Amino acid sequence: MKIYLVGGAVRDKLLDYPSDENDWVVVGGSPQEMIDMGYQPVGQDFPVFINPKTGEEYALARTERKSGRGYQGFSFHTAPDISLEDDLIRRDLTINAMAEDDNGQIIDPYGGQQDLNNKLLRHVSDAFTEDPLRVLRVARFAARYHHLGFTIAPETMGLMQNLVRSGELAHLVAERLWKETERALCERSPDIYIQVLRDCGALAELFPEVEKLFGVPQRADYHPEVDTGIHTLMSLQQAARLSDCAKVRFSVLVHDLGKGITPDDVLPSHKGHEARGLPLVKDVCDRLKIPNEHRQLAMVVTEFHLLCHKAQELRPETILKLLKGLGALKSAERFEDFLLCCEADARGRTGFEDRDYPSSDYLRQARQVVINTDISDLINSEISGAEIGQQLSLRQTAALTEFKQNYPTSQA
Repeated sequence: MKIYLVGGAVRDKLLDYPSDENDWVVVGGSPQEMIDMGYQPVGQDFPVFINPKTGEEYALARTERKSGRGYQGFSFHTAPDISLEDDLIRRDLTINAMAEDDNGQIIDPYGGQQDLNNKLLRHVSDAFTEDPLRVLRVARFAARYHHLGFTIAPETMGLMQNLVRSGELAHLVAERLWKETERALCERSPDIYIQVLRDCGALAELFPEVEKLFGVPQRADYHPEVDTGIHTLMSLQQAARLSDCAKVRFSVLVHDLGKGITPDDVLPSHKGHEARGLPLVKDVCDRLKIPNEHRQLAMVVTEFHLLCHKAQELRPETILKLLKGLGALKSAERFEDFLLCCEADARGRTGFEDRDYPSSDYLRQARQVVINTDISDLINSEISGAEIGQQLSLRQTAALTEFKQNYPTSQA
């Protein structure tokens, strides 16, 4: 029995790239041997075992055969006589089909090292087209390594396009689609993930609401890049600069979905796109089973991002409503995430990439003014709870009025 380090850990070690994943393949072993060594069996599809000391996964070498539709439509076979090469050939990309033995020797039967040197994402075999999830995985690796100069091999892009045309993407389970997308959003260049999906035709199948943004014009005085889809990609680039948080990046991705359904006769204006976008964001979140914290942030960003942009022009009453609508008085974390999303949106325009975003500091100070409003004299009075709430709002509005009047013009 021999054990090899495989996949991402080997790839990133050769690239000298940060990696926190270690996957292992066991060649010549059996389930009973693994159990006898103290490994804990998990999984139902094929024998995978957990090392009780490290918590890392060890999988018996296996082959697979297409037996149905979608990501789960495979039958697996494991046996002691299955070779390492047999196991590696079933993988998606050559750069993921390498192994390292316990002496540090690299086993590379399918040219992964050469493709690393050529900065190329290339499929291992035509079996690539049997698994629709691989379209998303290639797009994610493109997002991960774009800054290093990696591109997708033309023949691999061709197979991705064939996979899209085959209808296989319709059989992807929502949880897998979201898991891969969330990982991609956290990569170095998440906008590349969206662009690659669009290039192979998958964006229209998986995220039609985002696909509809491309080709939709905006006012050039506000958006020199004009195209709403390009603005979305640029905003996603800015979100990656500002935050490594998946919910921030997701919220930026969907914040302008309402512009994709703006009536043609009012273009390039998009008045009311915030309200139009809310049902679309909800549909995406429902369809992909997006976590609630991502959904909640995406909804408030969609609804309130334009108010944030013009915060210093708002009346005190409107600022108070905005802060309450955001949940900013209850959750400082969501408030800060909201501000990051709005800053990414503001900077996601040609020529605006490095501009200051004064709305953030203005609203932070306004929030503090509201939080610091004192009603201690009312708490012990005889007035009712409802009246206390009314008095609190009046005092908060008055405090915001004074704040707005005294806010330094140099900051405005």
